[in-house]
Amino acid sequence: MEMIQIVGLGFVVTLLILIIKQQRPEIAVQLSLALATIIFLIVLGKINVVLNLFRDMAAKANISSMYLNTILKIIGIAYVTEFGAQVCRDAGEGAVAGKIEFAGKVLVMVMAIPIIALVLDTIVRLIP
Repeated sequence: MEMIQIVGLGFVVTLLILIIKQQRPEIAVQLSLALATIIFLIVLGKINVVLNLFRDMAAKANISSMYLNTILKIIGIAYVTEFGAQVCRDAGEGAVAGKIEFAGKVLVMVMAIPIIALVLDTIVRLIP
């Protein structure tokens, strides 16, 4: 049901943007940013349910919370990066979007270092 509300809100704002863009393009960008913020806040509430499920599964599998938290942070960085880049592209700022994506990729690599180190350490231990 929420997805229908999000899509409906998206259609309404898109129609408003198309009408307003010719006369006041700065307001059209603000409408787009407002919609992006509203959608982000709606979805943010649902993420907590998923996080709790992952934490419960990790506890049952006896996986270190450090690794789970790292993976969740990487997923979060990826989603926020994509969302931010799309908002910038919608505002006509493709160059800024590209910089956001680059920063996101670098941060994902930095966050993944402990997991990569664990995998490499495990491989080295398996080799006699």
